[in-house]
Amino acid sequence: MQKLHLVLLIHSHQPVGNFDHVLEEAYAKCYLPFLQVLEKHPAIRLGLHYSGSLLEWTDAHHPEFFDLLRTLVSRGQVEMVGGGFYEPILIAIPFEDRIEQVKRLADYLENRIGTRPTGAWLAERVWEPQLPSTLAAAGVDYTLLDDSHFLWAGFEPEQLFGHYQSEDLGAKVSLIPGVQKLRYLIPFQSPEENIAYLRQVMMAHPGGMAAMGDDCEKFGVWPGTHKWCYEEGWLEKFFAAVEANSDWLVTTPPAEYLAAHPPLGHAALATASYAEMGEWSLPPEPQRRYHAVQAEFAGRPDVLRFLRGGFWRNFFVKYAESNLLHKKMLYVASKLRAMETGTRRGLPFRRALADARTHLLRAQCNDAYWHGIFGGLYSPHLRTALWQELIRAEKIADTAAAGHASYSEMVRQDLDADGAEEVYFNSENYAALVKPSDGGTIAALDFRPRNVALINSLERRREASHAKLTEAAASDSSRVDSIHDRVVAKEENLAARLRYDRWPRHAFRLLLFNASKKLADYEQVRLEECAAFAAGRWHVDSAASERLEMSLTAPLSAAATGSAAEATLRAEKLFAFARAGDTFSIACDVRLASQGPASRPVPDTPPNGKPLHLFAGIEVVLNFLAPNANDRYFDLPAGRQPLNWCGSAPASSLRVVDEWQDVAARIEAPAAAEFWIAPVETISISEEGFERVYQGSQILAVWPIELSAGANWDARLALHIGPARA
Repeated sequence: MQKLHLVLLIHSHQPVGNFDHVLEEAYAKCYLPFLQVLEKHPAIRLGLHYSGSLLEWTDAHHPEFFDLLRTLVSRGQVEMVGGGFYEPILIAIPFEDRIEQVKRLADYLENRIGTRPTGAWLAERVWEPQLPSTLAAAGVDYTLLDDSHFLWAGFEPEQLFGHYQSEDLGAKVSLIPGVQKLRYLIPFQSPEENIAYLRQVMMAHPGGMAAMGDDCEKFGVWPGTHKWCYEEGWLEKFFAAVEANSDWLVTTPPAEYLAAHPPLGHAALATASYAEMGEWSLPPEPQRRYHAVQAEFAGRPDVLRFLRGGFWRNFFVKYAESNLLHKKMLYVASKLRAMETGTRRGLPFRRALADARTHLLRAQCNDAYWHGIFGGLYSPHLRTALWQELIRAEKIADTAAAGHASYSEMVRQDLDADGAEEVYFNSENYAALVKPSDGGTIAALDFRPRNVALINSLERRREASHAKLTEAAASDSSRVDSIHDRVVAKEENLAARLRYDRWPRHAFRLLLFNASKKLADYEQVRLEECAAFAAGRWHVDSAASERLEMSLTAPLSAAATGSAAEATLRAEKLFAFARAGDTFSIACDVRLASQGPASRPVPDTPPNGKPLHLFAGIEVVLNFLAPNANDRYFDLPAGRQPLNWCGSAPASSLRVVDEWQDVAARIEAPAAAEFWIAPVETISISEEGFERVYQGSQILAVWPIELSAGANWDARLALHIGPARA
């Protein structure tokens, strides 16, 4: 009797920068018990993939885990599967880095486990047609994709119970279709239901293959699954049920199945990931319409198989923060390639380059570049970890290029690929990216002596998931559902905390607004500040290594003046950088000049012949990660306040301290009336449900203005950065 081959590929990963306690819990609740149950069932044979970041942590904290892995491998029960070491989206990183990521993990597994993988796990199953060239060049024979990849390419469902060969420019790789039905059955439905489905497959495809590739975390980390899989014994029962049906069902590791069975044919697949990823990558309104079409054709699987959302690179469009992180990674990678092709040699240089390469590869870990139910873009500690790796790598490259310890440089280029030029400053103490096209703001700011990304906040934006907040409030969180079906809120009344920013959370944004506005308006994003000056395209008048002058002439909105008429203002902004020892400072000088009513080219009076009365604010956004930690706080004349504090403080100076990262920021605003301070908190969804996440603090120095035609108004906001423990 021909048997059905059940091919399981179980994937385990934890992001670069994740908390030790999170990994420790995942190890205890999932990674270790999964192998312990597997060890008791020698007839169950499968493929296991572990990301390099998880393996490094495990080696440091639980080296005994490798003994168990080696035992399972040596008796032929486990096939180790490779991939990119730090779990990058391979197609989104430079070709040379793709090869190095895959070979690093293969080398690691060969050295630590004693076996070199022939297959590779693709992070988030993100596929693009040119990947066979990459995989083949890295020594990869096969990978696993979802059945949706094949269905979107025109395959019929009954064709997906074997493997196919794909090629790019003659380079070949085998593709295993993972069956979505199994991904949703395992482990959420009873072993009996799983066996019944597999029997149906066997009857239709005797001698064929049913493959399932998915996260190990669903066997213990996802909500409710540890109790379900281990305390209530689902995993044990499932393995036993497979063994009990060995007359027609056998588990086979991926490479073993491929070696014994020829491919069913050739497959040319379009760019894709799993179906949910395509949904998450869409903007909110298209995502809503996508859901509506899904509901309309819920009873038409023949139609739904052709329905797909966006694709992974959409996240660079949907989230400017992801795009900036990605383009900074590419920029640093180009600097390292210049080091590699240069003429410098010697052991210290080679060691520095190797160190920088590792930091760069770690910064390519995929999680902080995207968000759905999974993904970590909304997790500040994960974004911060990648920024820190880039800071370290770039600092090494810049020091090597300069040839000495002290240097400063200014580069004008479109770093983030948005079609507008940025001005990039860097020295041994800082790196700052100024965006003239977005209000003349600083979008990224690094404190290099401590490898700290200072601005790293996230714009509060509408998400399609926010519509589910009411549903979440009344949901039952005790059920053991697939993560895609759970709708749970981690605290009450989250919908009331939703805020939507008008602009990205950059620093030194000029806000001109009505003098009737209060702190509460600022906290609730109701300032109605003049868009032209806050987010307009400023002109670069001059730029040097530590100095930048910009200007903008535009109408001042009626909402800002409280008048039906508009006035024209000329604004000038001057950035000056300075550094000494382990510190640096940025002084931002702003000058406003009234040019009278907007309707007249050279007027001599403001609207109605009266001076302009309004507020001016210069905003700084800083993110020191932990809003309630004792070692992170606002140091105010009246005493310390936690970072999630909302309130006003007297001008003209305040200090924000992060003892954990050893960095402090002193903000000075001479002649300002006060500082307004409010937390930036997002509402996002994760595996555990909707949650509120601190993304930083917005700090606005506020000045009242009375400005007559022909007169000037001047202000300065200075930011001084140095060690907290100096």
